[in-house]
Order: sequence, then C-alpha cells, then structure tokens
Amino acid sequence: MGENASFWESLIYAHPTCTTWKQEAEGSIYHLASIFFVVGFMGGSGFFGLLYVFSLLGLGFLCSSVWAWLDVCAADIFSWNFVLFAICFVQFVYVTYQVRSVAFDREFQELYSALFQPLGISLTVYRKIVLCCDAEVITLEKEHCYAMQGKTPIDKLSLLVSGRIRVTVDGEFLHYIFPLQFLDSPEWDSLRPTEEGIFQVTLTAETDCRYVAWRRKKLYLLFAKHRFISRLFSILIGSDIAEKLYALNDRVPVGHGFRKQNPAAAAPQSGQGKWKVAKQKSGETKADEAKFG
Repeated sequence: MGENASFWESLIYAHPTCTTWKQEAEGSIYHLASIFFVVGFMGGSGFFGLLYVFSLLGLGFLCSSVWAWLDVCAADIFSWNFVLFAICFVQFVYVTYQVRSVAFDREFQELYSALFQPLGISLTVYRKIVLCCDAEVITLEKEHCYAMQGKTPIDKLSLLVSGRIRVTVDGEFLHYIFPLQFLDSPEWDSLRPTEEGIFQVTLTAETDCRYVAWRRKKLYLLFAKHRFISRLFSILIGSDIAEKLYALNDRVPVGHGFRKQNPAAAAPQSGQGKWKVAKQKSGETKADEAKFG
C-alpha cells in the first residue's frame, strides 16, 4: 500500500506547480484551432458527416501544428499535431474516394429512390446489394417468358424495374406483377437454401420489361456475410408475398372461373405506400445496419 501511495503522490505532487499564470492570451492561431475542434466534433455520421469531421479536425490539428512551431517552439507538440493532421487528411481522401465510388446507373438510382431509400437503407448497404447482381438490369421482351410452368428451375430472385408480367397456371390467369415487385418471391420463400425446385406457374411479359436478378447462391452468400441485408430481404419478400395473396383474394368469381384482374385497378398506388409495412418493420433492424459503418 505504501508503494502505491508513493507512486500516486509522485505522479500528482512531484511535478512543479503553477505559481504564476500567463496574463496574456495565446495567439489567434491557437484559438482558431480550438474553434475548429469544437465545430468538428459536432459532425454527424455517414459519408458526409465523416467528411465534415475529418476536414475540420484536420484544420484544427494543422493550426495547432503552426501554433506549436511559431509560438510555443516545441518540437514534440508540433510533431504530434502534424501526425494527427496527416491522419485526418488521409481519412478525408479515403472517404471522398468512397463517396465518388458509390455511383449507380439511372435505373439503379431510381430503384434506390423508390424502394430502398424510403426504408432508410444507406448507399453503402445498397451498393453491396447492387454488386451482388453484377449491377446489371436485364431486358425481357413482350410475350417472352421469364419462367415456364414445370420447366424453369428456381435459381434466382428477380425484382421488376419496369413493365408488367402476367402470371398464369395451366393457362389460367392468376395476377399481374408490377414494378417494384418480385417476380418469384413465393418460389424463393418456398425453398430452403439447400433445396432446388421448378416453377409451378408461367410468367409472361405483357410489355417490354426490365428487371434485376440476383443469383440464388450468390445472394445467400451475401446474406451469410451481412445479417442486416438478410433481414431486409426477408421483410421485402414477405411484404411482396402478402401483396400477391391479396391480389389473388381480390379476384371476382364469375361462373366456373374468375374475372380477369384489371391492371389499372391492381397497380400499386405509389412506391412508398406499397412498402409501408416493410418500412415499419425495417426500423427493427437499424442496430444491425450500424455494423456497416
């Protein structure tokens, strides 16, 4: 105990005490550096928040280096502040490069604005999703089939970007698929990651269509790496299946068959309204998204 007491006493009392204080204030460069530090630590998160923080902290450390070199004439203070300035500068350049690299084609940008941005998905997370589909939008011409009943294997998950898809079984119309809806969400949800299957319906393009497709194995690898993306797709797919079931229940029976669904009446009213439930559920996964930085 005595040794510990002497250690703390030497640590606290062994240094010379300040008997007199400087009457004059430090130079303007020192105060400018302090202002940069105060304002810099008020920055937020995200890419632009990091740019804000690193730029102002870098300026603060640069001013401190100049102050140490010109006013204090202390090599150690100058060295530490200059090293910290260099670190902030490197971080600023790196984040700037990251911001410039997060750029998408027009269709992917529109998809982000219509579907993912309203759910609060950051560009960094969206970029991982886009890279998983090789940043490619596929064209399906009018009257061409995306899948044929009993023939086409279930090996991908696709999201319609534009156009309209007709779903039939044994030649009987079931419902339409509109933009921002998955083409094969029921088939995807019906299989485990290790299982294989084939389509039990036929999907035909009623107009020229454009869609995004994620290969099954590649998407499951992405899910394994990033739990937040897995939960996000689970929410979106569940909401999509619920909407398709609602479309089936909304069909009106006529005799021994059903009246064909009216495309204008069945079309979603808006991209944001369509995913209202998904947006509410996505709030539960915000803690997971923080892992992406």
